[in-house]
Amino acid sequence: MAKKSVASLQTGSKRLSKAIKMVKSPKTGAYTFVETIMDPSKVDEFFSKK
Repeated sequence: MAKKSVASLQTGSKRLSKAIKMVKSPKTGAYTFVETIMDPSKVDEFFSKK
């Protein structure tokens, strides 16, 4: 099961969010973390992708 975390960041006049998703590798079964910094409106879209 993938875990999710969101942190809010502010840089100047822009508001950004850092999203971290834990993804299980189908090849090895190990978990890796995928991090991105994006617009807060796109966070749900990021977590819905597989």
